Order: sequence, then structure tokens, then C-alpha cells
Amino acid sequence: MTDKKLWKIFSQYIRMRDADESGYVQCFTCNRQAHWKRMDCGHGLGRQHKSIKFHEKNNHPQCGPCNLDGGRQDIYSQNVDKRYGKGTWDMLQVAARQRSKLTQFELDALTVYYKQKVNELLKTISSE
Repeated sequence: MTDKKLWKIFSQYIRMRDADESGYVQCFTCNRQAHWKRMDCGHGLGRQHKSIKFHEKNNHPQCGPCNLDGGRQDIYSQNVDKRYGKGTWDMLQVAARQRSKLTQFELDALTVYYKQKVNELLKTISSE
């Protein structure tokens, strides 16, 4: 049972989610702009926290340098609260401590869900 297939489509969705119609998106931490295909899917709290690995509020487009710099968690956490409301970062930290293991059924269902979301975005965003 692997989540690699889900991660691939989820990562694509996250990088496309905030893109403009030309396919350009800003890095969540430094505001550098690039096409969504050249961005990473960065985590505020690392992927080792299985309970929030696929949480949309914990994943945002990031440029490679920011993502490799530990995700720039200080700025990331501030931006999460700005975007979703004060206390959201604290909620993610609590959720990260929960034990979670997705079943194969859940992995498959989420993969189908995010494929559908990506296909909808592909109709409105340039894939370059």
C-alpha cells in the first residue's frame, strides 16, 4: 500500500490551485513567481506527519530554494494564519500529533477526487 500515486496528483493540484490562467503561481513564502510546473508542493509541517500529509492547508506552492530551506516554517506559519484565519497553524500542529494511516480505499478515493480537481483546473489554466 503506497501513497505515491496520490502524492503525485495531490502535489499537482496544490501547485495549480492558486495559479492564474497563464499557469503562474507565487511561492507561499517568498512570493517568487513561476509556472506551477516549476514549483514544489511545500509543507508547513513535514510529510512525516501522516495525519496532515494531504491536508490542503498544510500544503502550498513553494519555489525550490524555500522548500529546500526547511520550508521556511516561520514565514509559512504566519502565511497560513493570514490566509485561513488566526489559529489555523496551531490547529495544524495539534492535528500533526494525531496518529493516522490511510487505508487503500481512502488512498484510492482521494486519488480519484484530486484527479477530478486537476482535470477541472486544466480547463482553465495553461499547462505551458
